[in-house]
Amino acid sequence: MVAQSLTYKILEAHLVSGTLKAGEEIGIRIDQTLTQDATGTMAYLQFEAMDIPKVQTELSVSYVDHNMLQTGFENADDHRYLQSVAAKYGIYFSRPGNGICHQVHRERFAVPGKTLLGSDSHTPTAGGLGMIAIGAGGLDVAVAMAGEPYFLTCPKVLGVKLTGTLQPWCAGKDVILELLRQRTVKGGVGKIVEYFGPGVLSLSVSHRFTITNMGAELGATTSVFPSDSRTKDFLEAQGRGDAWVAYGADEGAAYDEVVEINLDRLEPLIACPSSPDKVVSVREVQGTVVSQVCIGSCTNSSYEDLATAALMLRGKQVHPNVSMTLTPGSKQVFEMIVRDGYFSDLITAGARILESSCGPCIGMGQAPATGTVSVRSFNRNFKGRSGTSEDLVYLSSPEVCVAAALTGKITDPRDLGIEPIQIEIPDQYLVHDNMIVPPTKDGQVTVERGPNIKPVPLAEPLPNEVKAPVLLVTGDDITTDHIMPAGAKVLPLRSNIPAISEFVFMRVDPTFPERAKAAGKSIVVGGSNYGQGSSREHAALAPMYLGVRIVLVKSFARIHRANLINFGILPVTFADENDYDGITQGDELQFSDLHQAMKTGNVTVHNLTKGTSFIAKTDLTPREAQLLKAGGLLSEIKAKKAATPV
Repeated sequence: MVAQSLTYKILEAHLVSGTLKAGEEIGIRIDQTLTQDATGTMAYLQFEAMDIPKVQTELSVSYVDHNMLQTGFENADDHRYLQSVAAKYGIYFSRPGNGICHQVHRERFAVPGKTLLGSDSHTPTAGGLGMIAIGAGGLDVAVAMAGEPYFLTCPKVLGVKLTGTLQPWCAGKDVILELLRQRTVKGGVGKIVEYFGPGVLSLSVSHRFTITNMGAELGATTSVFPSDSRTKDFLEAQGRGDAWVAYGADEGAAYDEVVEINLDRLEPLIACPSSPDKVVSVREVQGTVVSQVCIGSCTNSSYEDLATAALMLRGKQVHPNVSMTLTPGSKQVFEMIVRDGYFSDLITAGARILESSCGPCIGMGQAPATGTVSVRSFNRNFKGRSGTSEDLVYLSSPEVCVAAALTGKITDPRDLGIEPIQIEIPDQYLVHDNMIVPPTKDGQVTVERGPNIKPVPLAEPLPNEVKAPVLLVTGDDITTDHIMPAGAKVLPLRSNIPAISEFVFMRVDPTFPERAKAAGKSIVVGGSNYGQGSSREHAALAPMYLGVRIVLVKSFARIHRANLINFGILPVTFADENDYDGITQGDELQFSDLHQAMKTGNVTVHNLTKGTSFIAKTDLTPREAQLLKAGGLLSEIKAKKAATPV
């Protein structure tokens, strides 16, 4: 019997189609799903369109954690819609204030050895508990709730061997920052990152969750830790000891690649503006003046994180030139820091406590001042994501954040002259699930729809020929924040595609929506790693609504490519990346015989403006090609349902 990685063990147990061979398309059974309110409203509108009476998963949970700022009726209306849909279709509902989806899910629902699909790119957080947890677009999650398999390219497995023990003032954040330093934001594309080795057992589950959370910034499909005695202790402390099962790689399991990180040699690290992989040691940028510090997000808002911050601040004061905020990741964390006295330490020191939500991580408040530095324990620092267009956001551990808050400048915590902080993990967490609403047993619920909730638009079937202008040429590493921004102004429109489409490419070219509507149909050209970052399907759905038919780039991020196909936009890559340089905004391109090209993998592109031609790649599976011909995944499902005899 061949020794297997933990990754392939779980995938094999859930395999419904294909073979576990890297690069081939596989379908897997999904045990659990999660949504959050910024993506969930559209996902449930899509689920409703399938006309299925109840979710078919073992467990589905709807969280409210993104659109918490209620400056108008839109967010509150969406929350009422989400709660009524959850009650009707067999979904648990986590109310506003109960916490960030990834923090709450790991506390109350995650199970080792299971699969989880979530409409949020940081769903892999649950991999810290031994799950295969994958972020996807909302439509993929809706289809999984309907009992259908989730299809993906079988990933390679990148084994990360951990040796040694974390040294004082180092944290799980430093482990993932080190991996980002080595592998970059493209280093995990097409891979699942699996952690193993003697150093694993030295990491608390909070450290593991931070690491798997930020694995999304590698572009990885997901990340996973073994389920061991640490996992068991955590689940027992949550009152869920019966969910524990030991799960790990077989002895001698082979990996496609192996990276070794010696925890003994790790030092405090920091990601410089404006990419999570621009990582240096804290001492390399020590002394940089800081005006804002934010601790929280789904990456670092655990009890351990906030208790550490509180003890570092105890008896001290936040620097007078620094605005400091902390966000408890869940109601459980909030209750416990109050019970154990840490809340008082934070308030007394001058920190501001925010509600348990995503908040500033998605540009929902706390935009930094012009030209100033913000140090955050978050996962992303893409330019403008904070809400300030020319922001200077650094990413670091809570320990480094507090050091900056105390001194007013970036400071290595080892240079503070204080004793290292050790937090004892609780033997029992406070479990008050009164803000998790179970579904009704009979489903007799009227779904509430506010005026901002509009029907899901459907794409047209992909024609055999597309001739259209190039409306935009972008560079490398375009994120979904560039394509479809978040923030307090845009997020409330997530359930209204006509309205939100007015903000497509707002940070790149504010004229894009107007020009797209005038053109009728159009093409976007981009560089490498196009669509990295958030799983937000609106970055495909809104461009489709504006008439974008083809996106031609050097390479795609995984989730965004899948979202484009789901909504009827053909993803195409350059066969020769040098051909990118021959395209100018305004050029008219012609793609002919596309239906055949989707079979062969090659398409000839004619630049009618310049009189040149080149070869590009489609690289579609037969299933993906069929989806595009049908006008996207939802159109395909509706057509199948219509053709099925009652």
